[in-house]
Amino acid sequence: MLQTNLTHIESEEAFDAILEENENVMICCGRMGPMCVPVYEVMEEIEGEYEHVKFADLAFDSAHSHVIRSLPECQTFNGLPFTVYFKNGKVVKATSSIQDMDQVTSILDENFSK
Repeated sequence: MLQTNLTHIESEEAFDAILEENENVMICCGRMGPMCVPVYEVMEEIEGEYEHVKFADLAFDSAHSHVIRSLPECQTFNGLPFTVYFKNGKVVKATSSIQDMDQVTSILDENFSK
């Protein structure tokens, strides 16, 4: 499990439930490393501001991380983390590597109107 204050996805069933129960979802699939931690920190910081978005993390090395790693949108990714944005269970945006506050909020604002 990742050491964040985000919702942790710990099974394929939990992943499915989050997508089913929430219209707008941002999932960061990574490790506790220098490229991933800043993304988790941004997510934790804006979680209260974006109450209409479910924020979650997923450990890249877990057995169930294939739910993110095998997405067609992530097939060419080389850098961690893999960050995927879902609307109504469908991928609307996927990014890899570090993202700052402006990049994350820009994607959220563009894809998940309040």
